[in-house]
Amino acid sequence: MTLIRRLLALLALALISAPAQAADKLVVAFGDSLMAGYQLPPGQGFVPQLEAALRRQGVAARVHNAAVSGDTTAQGRARLDWVLAALKAKPDLVIVELGANDMLRGLDPGNAEANLDAVLAELTGRRIPVLLAGMMAAPNLGPDYARRFDMIYPRLAKKYRVPLYPFFLQGIIGDRSLHIGDAIHPNRAGVSVIVRGILPRVKPLLTQR
Repeated sequence: MTLIRRLLALLALALISAPAQAADKLVVAFGDSLMAGYQLPPGQGFVPQLEAALRRQGVAARVHNAAVSGDTTAQGRARLDWVLAALKAKPDLVIVELGANDMLRGLDPGNAEANLDAVLAELTGRRIPVLLAGMMAAPNLGPDYARRFDMIYPRLAKKYRVPLYPFFLQGIIGDRSLHIGDAIHPNRAGVSVIVRGILPRVKPLLTQR
């Protein structure tokens, strides 16, 4: 019995002295339908695919879906405080992906920039790490609109000193096999391409802090 008691005591000591296991990192996907998994079955959208990809690479992370289909930058700005208040913990990273609906509706790039500026100001003011995912204007909107719109993202990334993923849809534009029937939103394979592209930007922000 003495040996058993000693073994139990050593086990209890080891459990007490062992460092607590770190909680999962909290990543918030804050965007529009491109992030929300528009018309995709559960498990095929950006949020579950990114979470699975991080875990495969040894990063214990939970990706929270705060993307709303149809959102413009103004609508994203309006709901940001509510999203942050509803979370049970401070995010370790927020991926901001907004602006596509502004562009598709031909809205003033100046207003889109002001809304994204406010979003980034709020997040960085709370000391929440941000990855800004950029968008590019469609060619049919003309060169002047494209110039004004495309510069929003690098300019804001520089202003707030946050990392920039230049184009959220990089690698899938022009390939109809990577989109659902509307030729705008990614299908499961298209989301996989997006996740592979953005993952090298996301992972260091969760592991190097």
